[in-house]
Amino acid sequence: MLDAAPLQDAYRALLDAATTVANADDPSPAPPDGEWNADQILAHVSLVSAATIAAVAGVAAGGNTTYDNRIALDAWTIEQTIAHAGGNAGLRDRIRCQAAALCALAGSAALSDAELSTPAPARLLSNGTLMVDQPMPLRDIVTGLAEAELPGHTKQLLALLPDRAEAEATR
Repeated sequence: MLDAAPLQDAYRALLDAATTVANADDPSPAPPDGEWNADQILAHVSLVSAATIAAVAGVAAGGNTTYDNRIALDAWTIEQTIAHAGGNAGLRDRIRCQAAALCALAGSAALSDAELSTPAPARLLSNGTLMVDQPMPLRDIVTGLAEAELPGHTKQLLALLPDRAEAEATR
């Protein structure tokens, strides 16, 4: 069984940051050149969360699974996700539900240690750079979400706050 507490904490921190940014004086803080705005970050996280749920559910269902984040980087798909969710508040609600589902599935007795150790062919890109192109244990995909992916996007959201952006610019 996987301890879901770090994943829950990472989602909570991301959602808190998203709410803080949404409630900031500037309702739509501009990202630095080449970066995503808050809605795009949240849509990306929603797509990554959905892919992770699909991989975990696939293993729980006894099937073969893969993990590929390229669709979560596609600009058209990100914009469609924003539209389908109804914007920022809808994206936050969607991620909240996805977090609950993933934490319940990955952190329960629904998956054995052997299932969590199942290698899944994985392809992960970040900013156009191939980071992973090899099988990864399902456990590592889920813990990577908690330890790197979600905290990285939490920082990215907080950097959109006007006072944070000014502090970064003066460094």
